[in-house]
Amino acid sequence: MKGIVVSGIQQLGIGVKDVAEAWKWYRKYFGMDIKVVDDCATAKLMLPYTGGLPQERRAALALNMNGGGGFEIWQYTKRTPQPPLFEPQLGDLGIFAAKIKTRDASKTHAWFLKENLNVSAIATDPAGRNFFFVTDPYNNIFQVIDSRNWFGNLKEQTGSVYGVILGVTNIENSKKVYSDILGYDQVIIDQTGVFPDFSHLNGGSSSFRRVLLKHSIPRAGAFGRLLGESEIELVQVTDREPRKIYEGRFWGDLGFIHLCYDINGMEKLNVACAGRGFPFTVDSFAHHEGNSFDMGEAAGHFAYIEDPDGTLIEFVETHKLPIIKKLGLYLNLRKRNPNKHLPNWILKSLKLSRVKD
Repeated sequence: MKGIVVSGIQQLGIGVKDVAEAWKWYRKYFGMDIKVVDDCATAKLMLPYTGGLPQERRAALALNMNGGGGFEIWQYTKRTPQPPLFEPQLGDLGIFAAKIKTRDASKTHAWFLKENLNVSAIATDPAGRNFFFVTDPYNNIFQVIDSRNWFGNLKEQTGSVYGVILGVTNIENSKKVYSDILGYDQVIIDQTGVFPDFSHLNGGSSSFRRVLLKHSIPRAGAFGRLLGESEIELVQVTDREPRKIYEGRFWGDLGFIHLCYDINGMEKLNVACAGRGFPFTVDSFAHHEGNSFDMGEAAGHFAYIEDPDGTLIEFVETHKLPIIKKLGLYLNLRKRNPNKHLPNWILKSLKLSRVKD
């Protein structure tokens, strides 16, 4: 889409009961130790998804300097977040699992076993890659999968978010968002049947149409190198009726709440999404008369669309980002060529915001 830059998955939103507790777990096992933002505020603009009322929250954005998307670890502070009304099965609508990249699935699996984590056996997907599933203490499922795409070379065994496994009702309709808008134009897998590598999962013995999408063009933009390549795995169950994972609940309740992309060209993206039948449902630009939305230590413009099944996709156009907060050094991204990557030394300076346990 001309004039629009999608730099990659900026973060995956995860609703939790306790940010501090969850973040400590994610630091230890997924290396998510770079604090970009940790902010307490009122979510005033998400009214369509928070019962029509502003909600108090704490949100921490964390990264892993090995590369990949981050986590937005999100907690209601004056409301008890609710779990799913039922135990989600593979193929239910929404984000069922997050993909976390590793250099060596076998090595990471051995470490997680030693730590007594809730892991599946190692399996191989139809693309020939080794992986396993791990469930965190909060019932969120992660597929830890071999990858060759890295930004840093740190001792941590994993990178961060590499994509998601997503339940949909109709894969061709879903491609209108994930392929046409988000640029996942390569079909790596398109198979229908019962898949042995899904057998560990709740509902994994059902029959599915399974489509793995990647992007043929490397991600551009300021953070393209750090966020790296990613993939979307669409799963359509063919032998039962799926349910919405967030049925009867609010955005921010427990689980994977949204998938967020770092972008540039928000106004043009607004027009493009509306023209394809996916208008912005939340738009900070409209509420702030074109001014940046203040996110505590950062600022920018954010918006949401829904995919055909109601899964929330967030877009963030970053205007200001803290680089070396102790020195008051902030990066103004409005003055840069939106297609160019930031120099590696600037990206690597984010490690100065590392949280140590």
